[in-house]
Amino acid sequence: MTKVICVRFRTAGKIYYFSPGDLDIKRGDNVIVETARGVEYGRAVSDIKEVEDENIVQPLKTVMRLATPEDAETEKKNREREKDAFAICLEKVYKHKLDMKLVNAEYTFDGNKLLFYFTADGRVDFRELVKDLASVFRTRIELRQIGVRDETKIIGGVGICGRVLCCHAYLSDFAPVSIRMAKEQNLSLNPAKISGVCGRLMCCLKNEEETYEYLNKKLPGIGDSVITPDGFKGQVDSVNVLRQLVKVIVEEGDEKEIKEYPAEELKFKPRKYRPKKGGKKQDDEEKELKELENLEKQESGRSKLDDD
Repeated sequence: MTKVICVRFRTAGKIYYFSPGDLDIKRGDNVIVETARGVEYGRAVSDIKEVEDENIVQPLKTVMRLATPEDAETEKKNREREKDAFAICLEKVYKHKLDMKLVNAEYTFDGNKLLFYFTADGRVDFRELVKDLASVFRTRIELRQIGVRDETKIIGGVGICGRVLCCHAYLSDFAPVSIRMAKEQNLSLNPAKISGVCGRLMCCLKNEEETYEYLNKKLPGIGDSVITPDGFKGQVDSVNVLRQLVKVIVEEGDEKEIKEYPAEELKFKPRKYRPKKGGKKQDDEEKELKELENLEKQESGRSKLDDD
């Protein structure tokens, strides 16, 4: 077991382990640390805790010191400088006629590096742009191409749930999301309803995937034949996944009636996943969702934010 402190940085958003050394660091304290990008200003998002050695990437760097009011002022000035750097870079991009969208500008705490994040549909030859920017800012310049999910993570926003976007609030990495997850949760396959602000499938589809998979295994499929506890043979009309209730169409004489039963009281064959049959509209929706998935796969191969 090793004592660590979890530190988060302003733009990268990810959480990293550092050794607290002899410092008494509390959650919420601002700290100065050394990373692969240089000296950085970060915030402790946990108290000192112990973590299994196999969960730590060695060598573990030690927190340099607690941040002072002067450090906070330096960080504030860096943010102001970033606004000017962003505006200048926009002008240079226009000057060089590059097909790219500038997302953010970021100075490292020590000012030794200036990073620009951008999105683009393909590869961009920005060598001349880098030379131009270096002559203006007189520091190391790095341009990094990111995906639209990373762009949304940096900028932030509010989701359709009314809360701050998960990627901006706490997600360290993007988990793969697929159409199957939406089907498993019986959601509409309308891309507009299951896509996030970034235009890709919502990350939160992953959150409840395991729960729905577990619960769905205990339920019959819609249209399946079941035997009810009172001896009727019926056909499943609908299911309530979370409450584990099943509505069954049963025949009593010449009349059909819908009755609701707990799933555990019914007899049926465990179902295998079968996608619902749909018309041209559903086919078009699935085609569009497939295109979204392909875009996500392409972006996963591009450069992401630094793993310090």
